Amino acid sequence: TPAPGAATGELRVARFRPHARRLLWSALLLIAVSGAVGYLTGNLPAPFADWMLWAAATVVVLLLVVIPYLRWAAHTYTITTRRIIEQRGLVARHQSELSHVRGYTIAERRGPLQRMWGCGTLTLSNGVDAPLRLVDIPLVTLVHEVLADQVEVSQIIAHRDSQSIPRLPEGPTP
Repeated sequence: TPAPGAATGELRVARFRPHARRLLWSALLLIAVSGAVGYLTGNLPAPFADWMLWAAATVVVLLLVVIPYLRWAAHTYTITTRRIIEQRGLVARHQSELSHVRGYTIAERRGPLQRMWGCGTLTLSNGVDAPLRLVDIPLVTLVHEVLADQVEVSQIIAHRDSQSIPRLPEGPTP
């Protein structure tokens, strides 16, 4: 911990994305499209050409595999020593943050599928701002513990810094 009254720097504790289970259907679709294109290339009926098959496969892969992956990769959660930050969006970036010093409640929800995959949803609410939802985060119990620790440490440091610190009178020393 820094000395009383000294400025505390903001350090990154953790950075993570939502669980990759959302990409399961995209991965299965990519495998199916690859298999279908490999099988049907050269075996199409007369009115169709191979370039049509490849064009359709490209459109399907772009829309149903690449864009979901980019959306998943563009959604991040960052826990620092001062706050938690959610960033999302491909074209327009949206950012939400919640300060540890103000304190907040942490509600954990894990459905049957989330328990099977080892993930969960945390809802952080300070009673003033809109709740911040961390959806489908991996290792949810570990993240829950880290957030609780950060709130506690931030409030201890804020309380310590708010106390008056006796200062020596300034002047020439004898």
